[in-house]
Amino acid sequence: MKQAFVTYRGDPIGTLAASDPARGLLNYDQIFVRDFIPVALYFLATGEPALVHRFLERCCQLQAKERSMDCYRPGAGLIPASFKVSDDGTRLVPDYGGQAIARIAPVDSSLWWLYLLRVYTRATGDRELAARTEFQEAIKRVLELCLIGRFDMYPTLLVPDGSFMVDRRLGVYGYPLEVQVLFYMALRSADELLGDCEESLPYREAVRDRLGKLIHYVRTYYWLDLAALNRIYRASTEEYGVAGSNAFNILPASIPDWLPDWLPEEGGYLVGNLGPSRMDFRFFSLGNLLAVISGLANKKQGEAILALVTAKADDLVADMPLKLCFPALEGQDWRTVTGSDPKNIPWSYHNGGSWPVLLWILAAAGLRYGQTALARSALENAAPRLQATQWPEYFDSRRGRLVGKEARLYQTWTIAGSLLADHLLAEPALMDAITFADNITAEDCTF
Repeated sequence: MKQAFVTYRGDPIGTLAASDPARGLLNYDQIFVRDFIPVALYFLATGEPALVHRFLERCCQLQAKERSMDCYRPGAGLIPASFKVSDDGTRLVPDYGGQAIARIAPVDSSLWWLYLLRVYTRATGDRELAARTEFQEAIKRVLELCLIGRFDMYPTLLVPDGSFMVDRRLGVYGYPLEVQVLFYMALRSADELLGDCEESLPYREAVRDRLGKLIHYVRTYYWLDLAALNRIYRASTEEYGVAGSNAFNILPASIPDWLPDWLPEEGGYLVGNLGPSRMDFRFFSLGNLLAVISGLANKKQGEAILALVTAKADDLVADMPLKLCFPALEGQDWRTVTGSDPKNIPWSYHNGGSWPVLLWILAAAGLRYGQTALARSALENAAPRLQATQWPEYFDSRRGRLVGKEARLYQTWTIAGSLLADHLLAEPALMDAITFADNITAEDCTF
């Protein structure tokens, strides 16, 4: 992992996405914000915060700061998806999505950056970094970017396909769970990090107001267990007015055939997406486990999510953890939804592929509620295979037995995810910085 360090002006500032000598670089020679998160958490856990400090500074410097009417320029507040050192070593070159495959701007990088700033602050006790004027202004710009009025009236964030970890077309446009959880984590982080000066007061009020609405909305409408599934199955449709119980007009016929027999008696999860007459019933591991870690899922829901993952470990964990989503899109659904994407073939990459970086998420979620047996078993089984196969980005097949067809080796966040999982399970002291307070409710968010 240290061999992946990127140095700028004499100091390491981040890590390459991958160091695979056998494949072309594409953009794997860049420092990706989302990829760096497990690296950063590992160095914070092991008492080496200097790299994280410099990374946070550089991202703050690279944040888009100018408001513009030009659709081809990044919106003020956007942290780049990735950046690299120029060939001559004199400057940093950010990518806000203009060079990305399908040219999609990142939604998650600004949210991850704000969350990492909060983790750094709590883990080190250094409140001076976040209190600096440029950091306070950067936090406010992220909030302005997220809280501005749009053409929808939901507390969630509306985003396109390909704008977060699922960075290719997979039918996740709209209000995907992962983005809503990251949005919640960023709001909680901003609530802690914003100063008490008069200029910050309207931002803190807006954060509290949105938090209360977002918490209620996700816990109420995204939640699915057997009782909720029965309500959907028997629901009335075409209800007009505020008294209707089927607020999103979810049609019972849209329940997929695999779901009723797959959903365990004990357990539940947050669905992958929600919108007008649309509920994406797929299980997305990152969004659900982050909801457990962050507390967006309340204690009862968090324990139910862990119960479901344990009950369905054969599907979700299998021989190489952890399925990014389940089940995979196949046949005509794959052709229609992914555009016949050859990288997102069934049980590969985002489309049901297995991502070992999620080991740290599984470990942290288990630690939140003292249920670590599955994470320990998964790490023990995965570690020798990861080393033997040279730390691939992802694995293919229903059980994750094949190294991903186009996976880079020596993927930095694969290495970092397994190291961090191992460290957290042995020394969970960082959990206080990673998590937020238990059982926050909408009433707790009044200013």
